[in-house]
Amino acid sequence: MGEPSREEYKIQSFDAETQQLLKTALKDPGAVDLEKVANVIVDHSLQDCVFSKEAGRMCYAIIQAESKQAGQSVFRRGLLNRLQQEYQAREQLRARSLQGWVCYVTFICNIFDYLRVNNMPMMALVNPVYDCLFRLAQPDSLSKEEEVRGPGKGRWVGSLTQPSASPPSMEVDCLVLQLHRVGEQLEKMNGQRMDELFVLIRDGFLLPTGLSSLAQLLLLEIIEFRAAGWKTTPAAHKYYYSEVSD
Repeated sequence: MGEPSREEYKIQSFDAETQQLLKTALKDPGAVDLEKVANVIVDHSLQDCVFSKEAGRMCYAIIQAESKQAGQSVFRRGLLNRLQQEYQAREQLRARSLQGWVCYVTFICNIFDYLRVNNMPMMALVNPVYDCLFRLAQPDSLSKEEEVRGPGKGRWVGSLTQPSASPPSMEVDCLVLQLHRVGEQLEKMNGQRMDELFVLIRDGFLLPTGLSSLAQLLLLEIIEFRAAGWKTTPAAHKYYYSEVSD
């Protein structure tokens, strides 16, 4: 047997019945309830941050399969409606579960990265994605403390891979990761909002208290990354990243 596709591999985290539902949606979308499929994927993305990083690929494949089979967009409509519902309740989600909130931001950025209309990112997602990133850049998000994560669980920077280093907040980590992923695309869609976001990030970097040394370095790195045209120079990579997991 050959290697499973990337989509099939990610499905393994679901129970057997849901795996079958998703496999059918990928191969024969007309045979299943695609609104239910959209809800299943969003629900799982809010619970599993590893899955939320890759769910966009699966959603894109289902959208393509449905379009090819029936020329319809039931799944895409259901997906966007559910994303909108979660977006409107984002503060409640953040208050209820910080991990769920970070998973949601990761998921919507992933969807923004994959979904295209006429080979362009979806305009309907631009402001919601920006709003989520702005929330991650607020002082209370930047300075929020969490338990130290073990090796291989995060994204460690420069000399601050030392055990004595305080970890950045989950939201700082998410903010920087998503800007690496979709920042350049977002700026092309609305440069003014990106300027405003980086004013907030620079202000956060200069917070007098409450920001861990690792969080400061992460924010400095993304500031320099954008200033270099959304690129990391070899020297900067060597300086900032002595270990990158995942």
